[in-house]
Amino acid sequence: MTATPAPWTETALTARLVLDDGTVIAGMGLGATGSAAGEVCFNTAMTGYQEILTDPSYAGQIITFTFPHVGNIGTNDEDTETSNLASRSGVRGAVLRADITDPSNYRATAHFDRWLKARGIIAIAGIDTRALTARIREKGMPNAVIAHDPSGVFDIEKLKGDAKAWPGLLGLDLVPDVTSGQSYSWDETRWVWGEGYGRNESPDFHVVAIDYGLKRNILRCLASAGCKVTVVPATTSAEDVLARKPDGVFLSNGPGDPAATGTYAVPEIQKLVESGLPMFGICLGHQMLGLALGAKTQKMHQGHHGANHPVKDSTTGKVEITSMNHGFAVDRETLPAGVVETHVSLFDGSNCGIRLEGRPIFSVQYHPEASPGPQDSHYLFTRFVNAMRAQKGVTAEPER
Repeated sequence: MTATPAPWTETALTARLVLDDGTVIAGMGLGATGSAAGEVCFNTAMTGYQEILTDPSYAGQIITFTFPHVGNIGTNDEDTETSNLASRSGVRGAVLRADITDPSNYRATAHFDRWLKARGIIAIAGIDTRALTARIREKGMPNAVIAHDPSGVFDIEKLKGDAKAWPGLLGLDLVPDVTSGQSYSWDETRWVWGEGYGRNESPDFHVVAIDYGLKRNILRCLASAGCKVTVVPATTSAEDVLARKPDGVFLSNGPGDPAATGTYAVPEIQKLVESGLPMFGICLGHQMLGLALGAKTQKMHQGHHGANHPVKDSTTGKVEITSMNHGFAVDRETLPAGVVETHVSLFDGSNCGIRLEGRPIFSVQYHPEASPGPQDSHYLFTRFVNAMRAQKGVTAEPER
């Protein structure tokens, strides 16, 4: 099978991407059959499509991959990011440029198309993803319906109506779709070449991680930093968290509008802030910490999705290349007194990190666990653990 786009015939056009402005894009259907509505975004990462498609933060979205060759290394049983093993990530679909090739990686255990089918993800290939990306950059992220039918026969008017009727992510709480249904413990550490994943058998600290859509590699980074992790569902009360006697609290990534999830999560976060415990938030956890501290969040025009985003850490003066996936952001103009901006995007100047003065509480918008992406930001897990060390009077370790 060639890696270049196939010369599709009309009989091969078994999928449609229908935008809410009535635009109809035809292509070859892959993965699951049926239809699904969602917001179309684009991701510029060149690697890690399996991690991207299993990231719970993508719930409610249709991902356009700007890198043309997606699926060529197959899939495996280790790179899935959904921490709740009983759930799917919630991603609504994938848009690809080139046809899927046979797997070419020694770690592959399944063909990408078969993996998509097993996870219920609809995909469309043969699309001019450059043109679609340019459209998103100019007009913003559209709502759309992605549909796959082997017959190639579609009720286009119905699909147009479904695309227009989908309410969009603004005001939408998607966390109930991806959070864990019960608490569990985690001790698996980061992957090491030639060894695979390890175990943290002698943790120094206990962290309670509130699961708004947790990624496995975040948990692995916490375990590798010396933490025993207890994961609890998104609706867990502050009292229940504190009853577990943690040394620190982690607020996870997740999908949807932070203001919508914040209706029940923010009051509990505010109680945890008052407890004085060290706290670290990522992505949705960062946005909801911002809300809890008095800031506001806003919907972005095209969002940040990729593994090449430069961010400056004002606490060190360093610029790091980061992995991002978010369509909402903390509005830096609304940060109240006592809340300090620590990180900023060098692409558009948007807020990428905050800390609370006088408290061991901080958060970042991007994904320091780097799955997929560069590992420039792993130091943040050391920063979090150092906050817990300080609470116990233990000497801090260098950030690395």
